[in-house]
Amino acid sequence: MTESHVSTHVKPGGSSLRSRFGILEWKASPYLYVAPFFILFMFVGLVPLIYTVWVAMRQYNTLTGDAGWAVCGSVCHNATPGWTGNFLWVLHQPSFYVALRNSLSIFLISTIPQMILALLLAWVLNANLKAKTFWRMGVLLPYVVAPSAAGIIFSQIFSDKMGAINVLLQTIGLPTIMWHGSAIWSHIAIATIVNFRWTGYNALIFLAAMQAIPNDVMEAAVVDGAGKARTFFSVTLPLLRPTLIFVIINSTIGGLQIFDEAQLFHNGTSGYGGPNQQYLTISMYLWTLGFNNVTIGQPNMGRAAAVAWFLFVIIVVIALLNYWLTKRLTNGSGARNTRQMAKTAKAVRFREYEQAVNTGVVARLGRSGHDVQVNSDGPGSIGSLIRHDEER
Repeated sequence: MTESHVSTHVKPGGSSLRSRFGILEWKASPYLYVAPFFILFMFVGLVPLIYTVWVAMRQYNTLTGDAGWAVCGSVCHNATPGWTGNFLWVLHQPSFYVALRNSLSIFLISTIPQMILALLLAWVLNANLKAKTFWRMGVLLPYVVAPSAAGIIFSQIFSDKMGAINVLLQTIGLPTIMWHGSAIWSHIAIATIVNFRWTGYNALIFLAAMQAIPNDVMEAAVVDGAGKARTFFSVTLPLLRPTLIFVIINSTIGGLQIFDEAQLFHNGTSGYGGPNQQYLTISMYLWTLGFNNVTIGQPNMGRAAAVAWFLFVIIVVIALLNYWLTKRLTNGSGARNTRQMAKTAKAVRFREYEQAVNTGVVARLGRSGHDVQVNSDGPGSIGSLIRHDEER
């Protein structure tokens, strides 16, 4: 039998060139995958953001265009053009502080109950319920409802004259509530619309985070004697810290930029924010300055851009404050949570040892990570393993 020898000729450097292209492809692929988002963001996000900075410093009018550096005018008793003119003008407007107060009030009234309800809903949905998919889809339905539809529904509920709540109050002999005439009641009504739309969405985010918690940790807490409430506050809640921070920061951004719910609650074409600006938000004030109060010679777009940048700074500051508070609260009981997690881990190890004794299989030594054959006595016995673990 003869052997056939096949000779292969490889060009010098060919294999090296292919390996270099392979390494380049391996390194560049992740950046190519995410590049479309950043390219799109640069054109529709970053460029308009930088342009807004320029507009905020200029005497820019929608009808007449750019007229140079901004001037604060008689409000500031300063007619000198400068890049701070529009910012100073906004800071001298009482309506800006009213809008800021309303935005913060609606944000607090909506966000705090929303986080609590979302956590409770996620905890209930994470339980062993029948028809889980049905209930999980049910809590997401309000998020799917269009804002205009939600506004129509709640305008019938919070109507000053013939709203459902006022009719009920009249039936039981209580005075009616002027939802559109009072600042606090209008804030509660708008916050109710916000909670209706976003509680289920946040609940599903919390539910996904809860399902990512290892079952061993939860089972060990139960073995250790912790009840449902203790398990939730001492084990589940600390492990949800990254998700809590994400949801709270998102709620901060959306809550301070609130526009749709307040505008739909107004349900009118004039007197935006109420006759006495009871529910005028910063976004509504920005929209009124930029697109409603258009007067030739006045920098309506420049002043609206200045309000937008004030809103941006306020959101960043409050988001950082929420991040710090959330991190501090979840770490406030750090020592107690550490002891609890240590107890649960110890309970898991002892349960594995007991199972190994009963079944005669190989038990995993928790700290060393080695597999040890379990015997009834001798150096590898379960008793010696437990004693060795306790001595360590």
